[in-house]
Amino acid sequence: MKPARRSRAALQILFAFIAASVTAQQPDLQTIVRGVDTSVQNRIERIAQYTVTEHYQLFRGNLNEPAAEMLVQTIYRKDNGKSYKILSQNGSSLWRNEVLGTLLENEEKMSRPGNVETALINSRNYEMRLDPSPHENLDGRDCLVLDISPRRNSEYLFKGKLWVDARDFAIVQLKGTAAKSSFFLAKAADVSRHYAEIDGVPMATHAEAVSGSSLLGQTLVKIDYSDYRIDLNPSR
Repeated sequence: MKPARRSRAALQILFAFIAASVTAQQPDLQTIVRGVDTSVQNRIERIAQYTVTEHYQLFRGNLNEPAAEMLVQTIYRKDNGKSYKILSQNGSSLWRNEVLGTLLENEEKMSRPGNVETALINSRNYEMRLDPSPHENLDGRDCLVLDISPRRNSEYLFKGKLWVDARDFAIVQLKGTAAKSSFFLAKAADVSRHYAEIDGVPMATHAEAVSGSSLLGQTLVKIDYSDYRIDLNPSR
């Protein structure tokens, strides 16, 4: 065999080997979905309660200066859901009450037992498919990318993309549009949410929501989460 042909043949074998290795390393969709379900359920079962400080900022046209702010201490208990204590607030009372206050009320309602199950990111609430570009490095973590679609219209469910850790399928990031608006005059919000491993469970660290209405115009809400104190049930 001529040297050029041998080189082409060697390259073909190398490319085939790499492709086979990538295919072997990537789990099938059923395994991924089952892993996401297990990770989400494990988080629910392990967290007995937690407290976290949440910093809410609401922006209008000027993204450099918030129109309203709230610093909130959130207390979550598995049997009761979330409760809130406002530590400080400033800016427009209209935006604090109509937007941030409504957001806190909706989160409190959604977190209650019986409601929280309808908002979990799992296969019961979402159809999941591998994205055409299913691998991405995010925050130094090897992630699998899923396209998710809600199985019903709900202000707590989103159509978009989900990034999960390729090692344990823990949620790393969510980006999408709410399936239903939480306010009858507003369009559905575009939401992004980032997670990090804290005490071995994925917890939200930053979130953003952009929405608009004929009355209030477009608003951007940013939420930063800090100072988690988590009480865990024994790991099974």
